[in-house]
Amino acid sequence: MEDSMAVALTGVIFFIVIILAIWEIVWKSIAMWKAARLGDKAWFICIVIFNTAGILPIIYILAVARKKEQALATQSAPGTLKIE
Repeated sequence: MEDSMAVALTGVIFFIVIILAIWEIVWKSIAMWKAARLGDKAWFICIVIFNTAGILPIIYILAVARKKEQALATQSAPGTLKIE
């Protein structure tokens, strides 16, 4: 009985780890792409080094990158093509 519970618990933990890994990869990839595109070397390095289950990349995407992209959009000359 205890062996089957341990096996079931191991399977659940393995599933949670896989889901968290996929979550981290998606957010990290998006944040790294935005950091590279916007020239944020410090953020890029921090995102590469620290594994925070997607928290650091989400903060970067929602706070820092969004503000920088808006500032760049307002600085562009009228009549130019904006690529988003």
